[in-house]
Amino acid sequence: LALSGKKIGFEKVITMIDELVVTLKKEQVDDESKKEYCGVEFDQSDDKKKSLERTLSDLETLIAETKEGVATATEEIAALLKGIAELDKSVAEATEIRKVENAEYKDLMASNGAAKELILFARNRMNKFYNPKLYKAAPKQELSKEDRIFVNNGGTPPPTEAPGGIAGTGVSVSFVQIDSQVAPPPPPATAEAYKAKGGESGGVMAMMDLLVQDLQKEMTTAESEEKAGQGNYEQTMADSAEKRAMDSKSLTDREGAKANMQAELEQSEGDKTSASKELMVLGQYIASLHAECDWLLQYFEVRKQARADEVDSLGKAKAVLSGADFSLLQRSDTARARKFLRH
Repeated sequence: LALSGKKIGFEKVITMIDELVVTLKKEQVDDESKKEYCGVEFDQSDDKKKSLERTLSDLETLIAETKEGVATATEEIAALLKGIAELDKSVAEATEIRKVENAEYKDLMASNGAAKELILFARNRMNKFYNPKLYKAAPKQELSKEDRIFVNNGGTPPPTEAPGGIAGTGVSVSFVQIDSQVAPPPPPATAEAYKAKGGESGGVMAMMDLLVQDLQKEMTTAESEEKAGQGNYEQTMADSAEKRAMDSKSLTDREGAKANMQAELEQSEGDKTSASKELMVLGQYIASLHAECDWLLQYFEVRKQARADEVDSLGKAKAVLSGADFSLLQRSDTARARKFLRH
């Protein structure tokens, strides 16, 4: 027809070529949008994955440190409880020992005091016979107001109440052996006898004085030891009370710290579980991204070039159909490009 000079109508074909070019360009725009989307999603997912992995690593470190802290606090609490129990035991033992020492001190003071009073009583009785100037008579009986009125009116004074113990000292007669059948020796009859007995009594009275001094020395020593023992005990009790208060406060603090660490441990383990689940879901999403984007990203440039070639070929074909001479048009390349783009 062309050789005979007749015109052929290719308007429909040219229109189809234009539509195909538009479609190819739209597909290229879609691929570019999809490529950008895939790139953004891969970057964001990778950043989120790294953040979750860091979070998990930090949580694992925190959990390990918290567990170690809980174990340490448990050991410290056990040690404090043991120390408080041992302190209470030592306080009870010290108190018991102090009671025994105090009882022994009181017994010694009572027995030595009674012995001292007994010796002084005997010495005073000897002074009555051998050295009357040193003799100390028993105190006169003090009459009440009613008794004085009665005596002044010619009455008889009331009898003197027998003193308790020996010489009113409260010393029991059990401290001495008294033979009720043996009477005390009579006083010397003459001055000569007094002088002789006085010489003999000097040694006995000196011995009595020595005994009294020994008793007094022992009592003084016991009193000093009792005072020192009581002082040491009171200081020990004060130190023990202070230490127990400090240990009790430390125990309360450690128990509170342990409770806080256990709460933190529970929270951290919950956060780890959540982060692990989130990382697993993210891994599944990344896998779906690979399934969706890997082929496109791998062949993007090839598909882009193929579309460009086809658009170029279609443009040339359109020109030929419009009357231009493109004898070098390579239809086979265009056909192959179309075949690849259909994938």
